[in-house]
Amino acid sequence: MNHRRGLTFFLAGIVTLASVLCAQQMPKLVKVKDDLYVIQNINANLAEIISLGGNIAVYLTDDGVILVDSKNERLHDDVVAKVRSLTDKPIKYVILTHNHDDHAGGAEKMAAMGATVIISASDRENMARVANRRWLPQFSYVGRAQVRLGGKEAQLYEVRGHTKGDTLVYFPAARIVCGGDLFATVEELPFIVNYADGGNWMDLSDAIDELLKLDFDSLIPGHGPVITKKQVVEIRNKVVAIRERFRALVRAGKNQEEISQTLVKEFNWGTGPAAGNLPGMMQELR
Repeated sequence: MNHRRGLTFFLAGIVTLASVLCAQQMPKLVKVKDDLYVIQNINANLAEIISLGGNIAVYLTDDGVILVDSKNERLHDDVVAKVRSLTDKPIKYVILTHNHDDHAGGAEKMAAMGATVIISASDRENMARVANRRWLPQFSYVGRAQVRLGGKEAQLYEVRGHTKGDTLVYFPAARIVCGGDLFATVEELPFIVNYADGGNWMDLSDAIDELLKLDFDSLIPGHGPVITKKQVVEIRNKVVAIRERFRALVRAGKNQEEISQTLVKEFNWGTGPAAGNLPGMMQELR
């Protein structure tokens, strides 16, 4: 009888897993400009971010393709197929906005295909600290860099915010910026910094201010739909408001639980993934 019940639970588990996998659709191609697309998850939610990774920008040129980020390793074949649906030109460059595997996990397979993978030197150091890391990008930069391909240009800017070496990628001809995880337009994934990888709340708003100096129309975030420059300003203002409110509450002697309750009430921020930021912010924003 127990054996039969165990079999029933096992079969029910398979059915549940199958239902989840069927419900989760593979990412879609979203056209931003005639020569620029985003590989974006169907649903802007945390479950698909965990399973399918972050956004990829696909920039088409006559001599090949520039990708910004690579999703995770499991999505490699799907990413390549989507690029192939747009062009028969090779993927020549993969620019990583930062070191986290939901953005950088597929880069090793891209390098094996012949693509040049580029990351900031600071975030390459973050990658190197991971135990049993078997591969690292061959090329890194400090401060600023440029990639030119097929008469088009990508400008790279190293900033500190989500990590200690985030890369902003600016396509001046297309008037598009890729912001990586300085931005996430997913309600379940509020903007956060990664203290373990050198992120910093004070520098986060400074990085957005630097980005706003660029002449662009739209921004591709690390997760979620594309946003306008006006929306970038709104996000920047909310980042500053949360930070300064947090600082005021710390200096008023409030504990972490009291601060969390206040921020959730006033900004709908401070629970879920954001809750992990609170201890670090208590130290940084004293």
